Amino acid sequence: MKENLRRNEPINFENISGKELVEAVKKAIARHKIEIAKIAESTETPNFDNTIAALERSGEGLDSAILMLSNLESALGADDLMTAMTEITPLLSEHSADILLDERLWKRVNAVKENPGRELTQEERRLLEETWRDFAESGAELDDERKKRYREITSRISQLSVRFGQNVANDMKSESRKLWLNENQLEGLPEDIKTAAAAEASAVGREGEWLFTVFYPSYAPFMKFQADRSLREALYRMYATRNVGGELDNTAIMVEIANLRLELARLFGYPTYADYSLRRSMAGSRRAVMDLLESLRNGYTEAMKAEITEIEAFARKTEGDDFKLMPWDYSYWSNKLKEASYSFNDNDLKPYFELESTIGGVMGLATRLYGYSFRLLPDAPKYHADVKVFEVTDRNGELIGLLYADFFNREGKSPGAWMTEYRQESRDADGLKTVPAVSIVCNFTKPTGANPVLLTAAEVETFLHEFGHALHGLSADTVFASLSGTNVRRDFVELFSQFNENFLTRKEWLDGFARHYITGEPIPQELLDRFIASSRFGAAYACMRQLGFGFLDMAYHSINAPISAEASEAFEAKATESVKVFDPEPGCLTGAAFGHIFSGGYAAGYYGYKWSEVLDADAFAAFEEEGLFNPQTAERFRKIMTLGNTVPPQDLYREFRGRDANIDALLRRDGIRK
Repeated sequence: MKENLRRNEPINFENISGKELVEAVKKAIARHKIEIAKIAESTETPNFDNTIAALERSGEGLDSAILMLSNLESALGADDLMTAMTEITPLLSEHSADILLDERLWKRVNAVKENPGRELTQEERRLLEETWRDFAESGAELDDERKKRYREITSRISQLSVRFGQNVANDMKSESRKLWLNENQLEGLPEDIKTAAAAEASAVGREGEWLFTVFYPSYAPFMKFQADRSLREALYRMYATRNVGGELDNTAIMVEIANLRLELARLFGYPTYADYSLRRSMAGSRRAVMDLLESLRNGYTEAMKAEITEIEAFARKTEGDDFKLMPWDYSYWSNKLKEASYSFNDNDLKPYFELESTIGGVMGLATRLYGYSFRLLPDAPKYHADVKVFEVTDRNGELIGLLYADFFNREGKSPGAWMTEYRQESRDADGLKTVPAVSIVCNFTKPTGANPVLLTAAEVETFLHEFGHALHGLSADTVFASLSGTNVRRDFVELFSQFNENFLTRKEWLDGFARHYITGEPIPQELLDRFIASSRFGAAYACMRQLGFGFLDMAYHSINAPISAEASEAFEAKATESVKVFDPEPGCLTGAAFGHIFSGGYAAGYYGYKWSEVLDADAFAAFEEEGLFNPQTAERFRKIMTLGNTVPPQDLYREFRGRDANIDALLRRDGIRK
C-alpha cells in the first residue's frame, strides 16, 4: 500500500459525553476564529491559495467536533447529547455568520474572483465559485440592518430546528406512542413480530404482554398483519398525531420556521424560500420542481385510483358492501390482495435475508461492481456495542476509507435510517489524503435469544439505499472536503443510494448470498417473479404518497405571506389535495413530525427523492442495456461518485449516460408503462 495517507486511523470515541463534546466544540471555535482572523487580516494580495484554499482548510478540528456530536446525538439519543446540541447550535450559527458576514473576508473573496492569481484547475474553479456564492448568498452583500436581521433569523432557525428534531425523537419514545396488547389481540401477526414485541415488553418488566410502537420495525408489520381493524386505527393515530399537541408539540415550531425562511428569502429579494433555496440545485428553479411533481402526478394518478378501487373491492368480500378503505386499512388489505393475486407474502423472502449473509451480499455488490473489499475490524473503537467497523480497500488494495455500520433499533435512537460521516475525504496542500470515515445507521429489530435476524425485502432495500450513500462517500477522490463525496446538490445525492435499490430484484446478484437460513437454498425464480409482480402492485400508491410529501414541502416553502399554526390542517389539506389517496384525518399533521424539511436539511428539497428516482431508473437502464455487471459501465458510474461537487451534476450525469434523464425508465420499472 502506498504511503500517501495523512489520516487513516479509526475514529476515537473516548470523551464523548455531552459536556466533553461541548467543550471540544467551544475550543475548536476559538481555534477557528484565530485561523479566520489570520486570513482576514493578511496584508498579502488576495489569491486562491491564501484566501479560498486557506478558508477551505481552516476549522478542521471544528468540523470533526460537530460531526461527532451531531452524529452521536442521533445514534444514541442520550439526554446529555441532546442538551449539548441545544447549547452549541446558537454558537455555531453565530460563528458561521461571523465568517460569512466579515467584510474583510468578502473583499478578499471578491478580489480572488476577479483575479485568482494563477491558472486554476477545474476543482479549484468550482471551489472559488462555490465559496463566492456562499458569501454572496449568506448576506455578505446586505446592508448592515439586513445583515443584523440575517444573523437573527439564521440563529433562530438553527435553534428551532434542533428543538423540532429532539421533539420528534422524544415523542417517538414517549408512553403515548406505545400500544400494549394481550395474548388475545395478536391475530394475524407473524411469530417473529410477536416475539420481538414480547421482548420489547419484557425489557421493561412487563412479562406476558406485547409492546408495539411507532418505530418502523414495529409499526410497519403491525399495520400490515394485525387483523383487528380498531387496533390498526389506534396505532395509526398514534403515528399520525406525533408532535401535535402536548409539551412536544411541533406545530408552532414548524410554522415559525417556515415564516422565518420566507423572511430570509425576502432579505435577498426572492419571492419565496423555495426560489431562494433552489438556486443551487440540479433542478435550478421552483418551476422545474413543480413540473416534475406534476408530470409524475399525471403519470400515476389513474393507476393509483385503480389500485385503491381494487383493494377496496377485495376487502368488501370480507367486510361487507359498506366497507370504506381508510388509511389504517391500506397496508393490511393491499397485503392480503397481493397474497391472493400473487401468492406472495412479505415474509416469504425473510428466510433468505439473514442479516450476516445480507451484509456480505450488500458489500459484495460493491466488490463485484467496483472491486472494493471490506475487512471487519473487531477491535476498532466504537460508540456502541452494536456497531461493526470495516476497513475498505480498492481493487489495488489501497485503503479508501472506514465504514461504521449500526443496524439495530434501541431506545433513544432517532427513527429511520441514514448515512453520515465522522471524517470527510480530502487532500492537504502537500497532496496527502485523508480517508473518509463513513457511517450507516438503521433501525432493524434486534435478535431475540438464539433466533437469527431475518430482514424483510423493505429492510434490505433500506440497507442497499444507505450503503449506496456510503459508497458515494467512500469513493470520494477530491482535494477539497467541501466538494467531496456526498457534498453534492441535494437533488443529485439520492441518485447513488436509490441506484443500489435496483439490485434487490436481480437474481444474478441475489444468488450470491440470499439463501434460506435453514436449507441453504437460493431464492427460487418463481418466488422472485411473484415478488417483482407484487412489488409493482402499489407502486402508484407509493409514488403518490411520496408526491404528497414533495407537494407539502414545496407548499410550506412557497408561501408568500406568513401562515398561522391554527390553519395548519387546512394548509396541509390544500397542499396535498391533488395527490391525496385518503381524506385528511382531523388532528393529524404530517408537517409536525416531518424532520426531513424542518430539522434535516431537505427544506424545499424533498422532491429530490423523486428527482433522483428518475435519475436512478434511467441510470440503471444503462446497466440493463450494457450488462448488469459490465465493468466499463460500472467504472463510468464509479467515476461520477469520485468527483463529488467538483463538476456540475447535470454535466456528470450527461457524461455517464450521454444525455439527460427522462421518466420513461421509471414508468416502465413501476409497470405504469410497457
